[in-house]
Parts: sequence; structure tokens; C-alpha cells
Amino acid sequence: MQWHSARQGVLAENVANATTPGFRSHDLAPFPAENDGLAVRRTDARHLTLASAGPDGRPQAAGSFERTPDGNAVVLEEQMIKSAQNQMDHQMVSSLYGKSLGLLRTAIGRR
Repeated sequence: MQWHSARQGVLAENVANATTPGFRSHDLAPFPAENDGLAVRRTDARHLTLASAGPDGRPQAAGSFERTPDGNAVVLEEQMIKSAQNQMDHQMVSSLYGKSLGLLRTAIGRR
């Protein structure tokens, strides 16, 4: 959830600098959970994935090729799409976190 919050800040900075000459948009690299053995695995095609994930479940990386005459490379439509995907991913992660806390409370008998 912290990564999604930090990414939202970076995307907001991109939108804020959409008219700054020579500014290029930035993005955060996906969280490297796979290296720690904590990767989410899709065992069924009907399982939910993150909004920013591709068909294989990995985050999609798409670059922008548009540039204004003053050298600005921020495309507001792309930034808004990334922001909406990030928001949906954050909501899904926080929902899963809440559900896991509920399961733990049930397991220890404090429901």
C-alpha cells in the first residue's frame, strides 16, 4: 500500500508539471516481491489481477512517444489512466488486507 501511495505522488507530480518545458514524466518501478518468494500466483484464469497487470499477471510498462514542441513529454491522458489503475490496485490491496485481518480475528475468537 505504501508503494501505491508513493506512486500516486509521482503521478500527481507528472500532472502538475504537464506544462513545464522540458519535463519528462516519471514512474515508480513495480514492487519486487517476486525476489522474496512473496509473488502472487494465478492458479485459475478467473482469479482477479491488479488493474495495471498484463495477461501474465506482471505489471505492464508502456512508454510515451509524444512530445510537445517545448520538449515536455507528459501526456495527461496516460497519467490519468495510470492514476486510475493505481487507485484500483490500492483499493484491492487494502480490501485484501482488511479481509485478512478479519480472518485473523475470527481465528483467535474475537469476532
